[in-house]
Amino acid sequence: MAAPHRLFIANRGEIALRAIETARALGVETVLGVSAADRDSLAARAATRAVVLGPAAASASYLDQRLVLHAARATGCTALYPGYGFLSERAEFAALCEAEGMIFVGPSSAQIAAVGDKLAARSLAETAGVPLTSGSPEIADVPGALIAAERIGYPVITKASAGGGGRGMVVARSADELARGFGPAAAEAAAAFGDGRLYLERYVTRARHIEVQAFGLGNGDVLHLHERDCSVQRRYQKMVEEAPAAILPDAVRAGLHRAAIALLGSIAYANAGTVEFLYDEERATFAFLEVNARIQVEHPVSEAVTGIDLVRWQLGQAMGTPQETRQRDIHCRGHAIEVRILAEDPARRFAPSPGRITRWRPPVGPGIRLDSAVAEGSMVPPYYDSMIAKLIVHAETRAGAVARLLQALGDFEVEGIATNIGFLQTLVGHRDFRENRVHTRWLEQTLLLPEAAAA
Repeated sequence: MAAPHRLFIANRGEIALRAIETARALGVETVLGVSAADRDSLAARAATRAVVLGPAAASASYLDQRLVLHAARATGCTALYPGYGFLSERAEFAALCEAEGMIFVGPSSAQIAAVGDKLAARSLAETAGVPLTSGSPEIADVPGALIAAERIGYPVITKASAGGGGRGMVVARSADELARGFGPAAAEAAAAFGDGRLYLERYVTRARHIEVQAFGLGNGDVLHLHERDCSVQRRYQKMVEEAPAAILPDAVRAGLHRAAIALLGSIAYANAGTVEFLYDEERATFAFLEVNARIQVEHPVSEAVTGIDLVRWQLGQAMGTPQETRQRDIHCRGHAIEVRILAEDPARRFAPSPGRITRWRPPVGPGIRLDSAVAEGSMVPPYYDSMIAKLIVHAETRAGAVARLLQALGDFEVEGIATNIGFLQTLVGHRDFRENRVHTRWLEQTLLLPEAAAA
């Protein structure tokens, strides 16, 4: 496939800026599609050209598939980079690009469809021999849910078949809790994904969230870039990510890598993707959770420990440059931790804090990386995700990375908006975190008890 001479970037914020910078290094022109709210953003200024897709609302700009594709065609682009979020995992959008002869920088529409539906992905994992938690098929109503829960055994968790991000998730420890929570869970899933289908899985009370970063070559071969521990979460949203997962026995680590490769290899997966698992630390067992058919927010920690530029790999594959790296050449060195810097006010239950940044002094130094698309004077709009930066640190050991992260957070100065930096300092400095004694509910059961009780 001929190299694209012009790349359309269908995203915003730091991932858009990262793609622009990577494309420039490869000698590729970039066109950035922006909403009216982002027309003066750093990413818009960095692109070769920026075009306004529509008004601030994502539904009328970033999420309008035909509008985005029309803008890409009208500006002479031959490839489109979706990043994460927005249209990155929409199989129908990838199919539109394919039908128009536009290179979609990511897996094929068929591959996105194969793993995008959670129930279909569970079936695929089972066929590939990947361990699963006890679960159910699609469930239409409360009576069906109660029957399935009796077979699985409480506690159970409802999950949306059409998507993740915590939408449609309700933990039920009894039939009464399941009966009360099923309807709201289905409604939340329908509002988030336009699809209210749910299924049940057994709920692991003290689980770790472990995921394997992978890259498919499109011929059945899949490389892994080791794994990440994403167990520190708030309402199923990741807040801290680490690579590698320091608590894993070597045999379990190798098993996770093999499982991810087997699953993605079974569909000849192409480009970046992540296979997520729940790890039961007490039993030293893992079970398949889901596949993310895109690059993820937390990919920089995998880059830090492997020295691999994943966005460059993504663009290189789209440009027809075969990936010559072999698995034996990919090594994990040291430990990396990422935290998400959010324009949110923890004192007001993490309410969004849009506004103009009047002071921006990020930390600098060895082993410190900041992925961001804001600067002093930038306006943080109220219409999108509140993440304004990702702070990544790398050191020889986990203890060294924790110390470096605490120092970096202490040096970070932001004024004009509220942020979660102080909260992150408390979190990272907590004894449980420093000693790596966390799980997916740890944050809510320690630092967020009042909020968790009210949720």
